[in-house]
Amino acid sequence: MTLRLLSVHAHPDDESSKGAATNAYYRSRGVEVMVVSCTGGERGDILNPELEARAMGERDLAGLRRREMAEAARIMDIRHRWLGYTDSGMRREDGSLPANSFAAIPLAASAEPLVRIVREFRPQVMVTYDENGGYPHPDHVRCHEVSVAAFEAAADASAYPDAGPAWEVSKLYYDHIFNYERVKANFDELLRQEPESPLAEQLSEMVSWMKERPARATTHVPAGEFFEVRDAALRAHASQVAADSSFFFWSNDLQRAAWPYEDFERARSTVPPVANESDLFAGIEDTE
Repeated sequence: MTLRLLSVHAHPDDESSKGAATNAYYRSRGVEVMVVSCTGGERGDILNPELEARAMGERDLAGLRRREMAEAARIMDIRHRWLGYTDSGMRREDGSLPANSFAAIPLAASAEPLVRIVREFRPQVMVTYDENGGYPHPDHVRCHEVSVAAFEAAADASAYPDAGPAWEVSKLYYDHIFNYERVKANFDELLRQEPESPLAEQLSEMVSWMKERPARATTHVPAGEFFEVRDAALRAHASQVAADSSFFFWSNDLQRAAWPYEDFERARSTVPPVANESDLFAGIEDTE
């Protein structure tokens, strides 16, 4: 049985900050992994003041981000597809979005190409964002909506009949990698190893405001061995990730000691749930 994981993200770089270590972990186990980027990130900004390719970024940010995504995919050893939509950017003051941007296109239309990918790739597991999009960027929220719609429609032969033979995905997960338990565990470990760390005050504030977040993760994937792959994939998105980014607050050795996992919420499943789950494919049998 060939296991396949499909991870759906809003913009290039999201796949590296949200699950890159998990992707690399499953590739090491022989799982086929595909990442879908719904948009090209065209309306993003250059967030790295030291960007070597700044001239290209200012001239052709979409082209640069495609190059960066290709390098991140190479580092993670994954397959990659573009859904083909244009970045919506943040909503304007009147609440509107640019015409024909991803979040402005009717859901029934924007789900169709993802249904095609699901039916072609035939994953047992899909990963995307929760109903809040991880944070309320219009493209992140629409990514959730499109993913759930495609998860349901791909199994329905009467839906999008020209998009290939129906395929039922066994499990749908939401990313919850940035969660209170993880941040608190890393903070406690930092204080244990480096009680006088200059990061302590800043991280204490982060722990404080995250404390009220509900603990929704059901599944903790032991991906700590692949944190270096995650960081390399993140750094491939050089226009978005500076060398001193908060993504790199803690050493990987500290993270492995504190919380060597990436965390997900099991949102839908056609197989019986597994308690204390550590594998996105837990309970899946050969359905092919």
